[in-house]
Amino acid sequence: MSERRSPTIRRRRLGAELRRHRDAARITIEVVAEHLECSASKISRIETGHTTATPRDVRDMLLIYGVSGTESDELVQIAREARQKGWWHPYSTVLVGSYVGLESAASSIRTYEQQVVPGLLETEEYASAMIRTARPDFTADQVLQRVRVRIDRQSLLTQDDSADLWVVLDEAVLSRPVGGDAVMRGQLRRLVEVAELPNVTLQILPFSVGAHAGMDGTFTILSFPEAGDPDVVYAENATGGLFLEKSDELQRYNFIFDHIRAAARRPEESIAQIAKLAEEPLWKWRPNGPVGT
Repeated sequence: MSERRSPTIRRRRLGAELRRHRDAARITIEVVAEHLECSASKISRIETGHTTATPRDVRDMLLIYGVSGTESDELVQIAREARQKGWWHPYSTVLVGSYVGLESAASSIRTYEQQVVPGLLETEEYASAMIRTARPDFTADQVLQRVRVRIDRQSLLTQDDSADLWVVLDEAVLSRPVGGDAVMRGQLRRLVEVAELPNVTLQILPFSVGAHAGMDGTFTILSFPEAGDPDVVYAENATGGLFLEKSDELQRYNFIFDHIRAAARRPEESIAQIAKLAEEPLWKWRPNGPVGT
C-alpha cells in the first residue's frame, strides 16, 4: 500500500473489489439492494467509488457474495479507512475533493493545459489573481482557501515519495499576463525553478504547430503505483470536471498526450523559452495596450 494512498483511492479500490465479488457470485445489483434495504443506485455508487460504504454495509455485502475470513476482514478495514477525512476536507466547499484525493495518491501525473498554469506549478500571487478573475462569485475567503489548497498540493512534487509530473503547456499560457506584469514574470521564473526538479518535465506546445491533437480541451491523466488501481482521466470544465475511467477513454487520452508531447518543444528548449519570456515578455510589445503591474 502506498504511504500517500488517500481515502478517495481506498474508496475506489473497495468499490472495484466489491464489484468483482458480486460478478463472481453472479448476483445483480438489484438483489443486493433488496437484501440491504436500500436503492440500487446506492450499490452502484459504492461500486464506482462515488459513495463511501459503511463497514457494516461491506460486511453484509460480502456475506451475500459468500466472502468471509481474512479477505472479508481486509475489505471491512479498507471501508473504515475510506471514511477518514483527507487533508483537503476543510476546503471541500471550494474544490473538487475527488480530484485532489486521486491526485494525492498518484505516482504519475500527465497534464495538458491550454489557458493557465496548472495548480501544481502556480505561485501564490498567480493563483490568487487567476481565481479572483475566473470566479467573481467567490468571496475573499473562498479565494484564499483555494489558493491555500493549491499551495498545499504542491508538496506532491518535493516530498520523499514525490509524484512524477509531465506538463505540456500551450504557448498561450505564457502569453497571457495573469495578474499583470510583475505577477506573470514571477510565475514564469517559478516554472523555470520547478522544471529543475528531477521528477518534473515541462514542455511548450508552440503556436507554430497549428492544429494539434489536444484542441478539444485541457485534461490530466493520473496513474497510480498499484496495478489494481487503473488510470483516471480528469477533463476540467467550468462546472468542475469529468472523470473518465473506461479503457477506450484512457487509450484515447494517452494517444492524445503522446501526440501533444511529440509536437511540443523539447524540455530544454521549452525552459530556455520560458526564461527568455520572463525577461522579455510578449505582452510588452504586442499592441494591446498596457496591462498594469
